[in-house]
Amino acid sequence: MSREGNLEAPTRHPLDWKNPEFYDHEKTEAEMARIFDICHGCRRCFNLCNAFPLLFDAVDESASGELHSVSRTVLWDVVDQCYLCDMCYMTKCPYTPPHEFNLDFPHTMLRAKAVQFKEGKPNFRDKLLTSTDAIGRLASIPVVTQVVNAVNKNGMTRALMDITLGIHRDRILPTYTSKTFRKNAHPESGFPVKNGERTVGQVVIYSTCYINYNEPGIGMDLLKVLAHNEINAHILEKEACCGMPKLELGDLESVAALKEKNIPLLAEVARAGFAIMTPIPSCTLMYKQELPLMYPDDADVKAVAEAMFDPFEYLSLRHKDGFLKTEFKTPLGQVSYHVPCHLRVQNIGLKTRELLEMIPGTTVNTVERCAGHDGTWGVKSEHFDMSMKIGRPVFNRMKQDQPNYISSDCPIASRHILQGMAEEHPKEHPISLLRIAYGLE
Repeated sequence: MSREGNLEAPTRHPLDWKNPEFYDHEKTEAEMARIFDICHGCRRCFNLCNAFPLLFDAVDESASGELHSVSRTVLWDVVDQCYLCDMCYMTKCPYTPPHEFNLDFPHTMLRAKAVQFKEGKPNFRDKLLTSTDAIGRLASIPVVTQVVNAVNKNGMTRALMDITLGIHRDRILPTYTSKTFRKNAHPESGFPVKNGERTVGQVVIYSTCYINYNEPGIGMDLLKVLAHNEINAHILEKEACCGMPKLELGDLESVAALKEKNIPLLAEVARAGFAIMTPIPSCTLMYKQELPLMYPDDADVKAVAEAMFDPFEYLSLRHKDGFLKTEFKTPLGQVSYHVPCHLRVQNIGLKTRELLEMIPGTTVNTVERCAGHDGTWGVKSEHFDMSMKIGRPVFNRMKQDQPNYISSDCPIASRHILQGMAEEHPKEHPISLLRIAYGLE
């Protein structure tokens, strides 16, 4: 198949992660070399992240100007610069399946990260940062919460964390709260699943680690918006981390263990006819894309994927059916809105922007570019400076028009953007902006 003939939408092959050859170092490196050679000849992704410039510069500076004269060490350096945003696959690459080149850069990098994990490359810091449930449970203990938040804001302790753990001293870290979302969100702490017909306007909220432990106010605002639109919301009876942090580390066995904790209950909810809503795009993507690719023949995983919704995706469908309330009371003025990578690659369109633009007296400045934080990647000492460099165009564009609000569907990206802007602006999640626009307390 020629490149010109590849006009079909990109498709994804299942991840062959249970095959022992998947973790073979030499075979993985050979596949990396094949992929990198194609990328070097194309270079359409030169401006997405640092993985591609690092690769292209190494090729250009090599003895032959071709990949074969580049040190094998450099190939693995490229892996460390990839944070699996998936943008190259979904928006840039002309050689994705069904093209005969069969190029999947992100999943090749995921395979390489899995090899590195098997070989013991991730250190204590990497494993700690990706253990979001364990950290959250500990940091949400009332006395511990105060200590953790104080430590994270203290210059001396942050300098020590930089030296000993490799967590950059200048990275603004999220605060923790003892008033977690799941403990305080709903008078009915769990949702008793019952067999029955699909019910219109019934959703179950999978809160995510971040909303539960760090910014429960976003979850509370989501409940208020749903209630205002007469949508019955329930809190999932129990949940664990979605597994995305462990996936990005290459720890696929931990991803599998988390899947076994979450999928059975989520599948029961899905089969009972309820939509499942996640307020964090990375978590939504995990259930919509990554787990189905890891478990292509698992009926429960498929059922969950089909029932999983981004909040604005769901609200847009309600609006299409004529059920969304559009009597907004409070104009928002100028909103600088950032579209996270893990939302863009879901291919649902700009639903958040569309709904915000329906609010009278509101102008939305939309920025569709990677902000550079990318999960735990931008927290690490060795990546902090690059994360700020990648985000600089976003920071500058978000400053335009003196915004009344800075917003992103990813609250981690919002915090990173606000830090990079070095300006004081109110930061609100899009769901919180809807709550404000509705005039809800």
